[in-house]
Amino acid sequence: MKKHVKGISLLIIIMMFSIIMSACNNGGGASSGSGGDGAISVGIVLPTKDEPRWVQDEQRFKEALSGTKYSTEILFSQGSSAKEKENVETLINKGIKVLIICPQDGAAAAAAVESAKKEGITVISYDRLITDTDAVDYYVTFDSLAVGAAQAKYLVDHAKGKGEPLYLYAGASSDNNAFLFFQGAWEVLQPKIADGTFKIANSTQADALKDTKELTRDQLGSIIGQVTTNWDPNEAKNKAQTHLTAAAADMKGDVAILAPNDGTARSIADVFGADSAIKSYVITGQDAEQASIQYIIDGKQSMTVFKDVRTLVKDAMGMAVEVLDGKTPETTGSYNNGSVDVKAKQTDVIVVDKDNVKKELIDSGYYKASDFTGL
Repeated sequence: MKKHVKGISLLIIIMMFSIIMSACNNGGGASSGSGGDGAISVGIVLPTKDEPRWVQDEQRFKEALSGTKYSTEILFSQGSSAKEKENVETLINKGIKVLIICPQDGAAAAAAVESAKKEGITVISYDRLITDTDAVDYYVTFDSLAVGAAQAKYLVDHAKGKGEPLYLYAGASSDNNAFLFFQGAWEVLQPKIADGTFKIANSTQADALKDTKELTRDQLGSIIGQVTTNWDPNEAKNKAQTHLTAAAADMKGDVAILAPNDGTARSIADVFGADSAIKSYVITGQDAEQASIQYIIDGKQSMTVFKDVRTLVKDAMGMAVEVLDGKTPETTGSYNNGSVDVKAKQTDVIVVDKDNVKKELIDSGYYKASDFTGL
């Protein structure tokens, strides 16, 4: 009897040791799905865990693959292109067949995806385009030009007479999307700058180009270089404070503000809202972050461009599954990345402000009414 008990105890110890070793070897990423041979089917690399958008995407990617025979692992680059490359190499070593990657830096990510392509892995650029390489097979994106155009149209539609000061802000110069957002916005704003509806308050480069509707990449870069936020709310705050401190009286009063996304919009709005010489402001955003929806309800942010990432994630993972099933994914357009025309699947965007926030974000199930006050 004692030998029998000892045998059972030894078996339990061996089993526990195996479980612990298995957990230790799990790589630190977020995994889901099956995958009978132990290989990971789809590797996903996202920019950072420090922004709500990407944490939400992580969960939605897991849900999108549940119920299929495929598995995924999700890794975060934490704002580092070097970490991003390391993540891609980790996933290659785990036997992935498809790589979905949202690059930290579109150009720097080229080397990482070229390593994947050499291994026969299908590369899907997600939300941001990887540039200057032929190693990208597909691009899943919102129409970035349409995002910028929607932001600008909102400012135009809410302009208060002639000569309204216009403050311009942009995303990071390392992000191709920042150029597309700004280009889309500029093409709508420029005629209204030229006719005197707006006067540029914070960019000498933009003012010098106010009569040019179609800007070259270098011209766009010269403006973005002056007004970049690097997608960083603190940098946006500091820049806004600097601009308002330097602004003459005729650059205050009722103002329009092109803010590139919700995180920077809230910081910029706080600065403008605290300046007693600002009578009113209209400010844009994008991503429909929960904190910004509360700002919209409270009247502190004017609008956001809602990019339903549920659809974007579904499109990206649907494309990955089609590749794994040996099918050719459906695309709706293409984007030149400086090396090749990358086939793309585009997802529509929706303008949300105080008037339709309940319909678009609560009734659609994106958020719960209980997430907000004053709704």
